[in-house]
Amino acid sequence: MNLISSNIPAHWQWLLWLIGALIGGLVAWRARWSMMANQRNLNVFLGATLVVLALWLIQTGIKPGLNFHLLGATVLTLMFRPLFALFGLALVLAAITLWHGQYAAFAPNLLIMGVVPVAVSWAIFRFVDRRLPNHLFIYVFLNAFFGAALAIFAVGCVSTGFVALSGVYPLHYLLDEYLPYYLLMAWSEAFLTGMLVTLMVVYKPEWVATFDDKRYLEGK
Repeated sequence: MNLISSNIPAHWQWLLWLIGALIGGLVAWRARWSMMANQRNLNVFLGATLVVLALWLIQTGIKPGLNFHLLGATVLTLMFRPLFALFGLALVLAAITLWHGQYAAFAPNLLIMGVVPVAVSWAIFRFVDRRLPNHLFIYVFLNAFFGAALAIFAVGCVSTGFVALSGVYPLHYLLDEYLPYYLLMAWSEAFLTGMLVTLMVVYKPEWVATFDDKRYLEGK
């Protein structure tokens, strides 16, 4: 997580930035920006983005480019759906990038720490929404708890593969000293996400776009 510019092979830069630009264009084209005209929606979005930024600033690491921090991607996905979740994570990463000056690493970091966890979280939500009964416990446990754990572990796997392929660190070192920590990170991410989503669907269900209290609570 949090790759640095020196970790990115020069011949990969154009492809990574092209993919990042295409995803940015998709967000700009498909997102329902009219929702942000509502002051309440805008305040909730900005507040959630700032909380995620604070999570990213609390980090540790073992070597340059091998840092660990909570993501908050699953929370944003459940609250705002994937496009606005990606936009929020892009804002967080832009602030981190400006602070540390690792501009060349923006695109790969966005793909690994933004696209991957949002895609995993959204895929789990869609599967649960279509295949399983509408129940509060199922929503919280599978979408928030399990979804967050799987999302951050997927980030660990992808970042391990990326760094190994780039030749910065050998694969055996990453498998022994880097990837196993994501099992611990998965538990922390799952616990935090599950707790936050539970509180929101109970007290502020209107903040969670993927949750409908009539579907998940009435008659249960």
